Amino acid sequence: MMILENGRPHSAEGRLDKEMRAYDFLDSLGIEYGRIDHEAAMTMEVCEDIDRALHATICKNLFLCNRQQTDFYLLMIPGNKQFKTKDISAQIGSSRLSFATAEHMEELLDITPGSVSVLGLMNDSEKKVRLLIDEDVLTGEYIGCHPCVNTSSLRIRTEDMMKKIIPATGHQPTIVRL
Repeated sequence: MMILENGRPHSAEGRLDKEMRAYDFLDSLGIEYGRIDHEAAMTMEVCEDIDRALHATICKNLFLCNRQQTDFYLLMIPGNKQFKTKDISAQIGSSRLSFATAEHMEELLDITPGSVSVLGLMNDSEKKVRLLIDEDVLTGEYIGCHPCVNTSSLRIRTEDMMKKIIPATGHQPTIVRL
């Protein structure tokens, strides 16, 4: 059974620095959050179980790029929505989107595949990644996301995400409709 805890873990033992930096970042902003620790979440089915325990909007986070691999995007969409590049390309003025490489993900966001999270934007100091959020992500009271690792999941108020966390990363989100 998954247990929703308040705030950061009591100990950093066995946790990666990037995860602890995510908690430091949230704590520095005065953000209240719930946390569930779990086995690595590699499929949306596992994520659905976690998100039911979190009582938060299930979010797929896709790391995309243009064909030239010069423009990068982090797309947040509800877990139950299908992603089609043509639905978003016209809205953002970029054609031929595809999934970015794991190397770019690590270089730009300090995240590995399976751990993609809006919190990775705190590591994008050069603002090379453009944040795209499907409008339906914003309808729930809470958003679920990883703290830059896929062995924990967080429940954060949508309002805190939009008004405190994202602005603190220095990124301006683009709201899209898929």
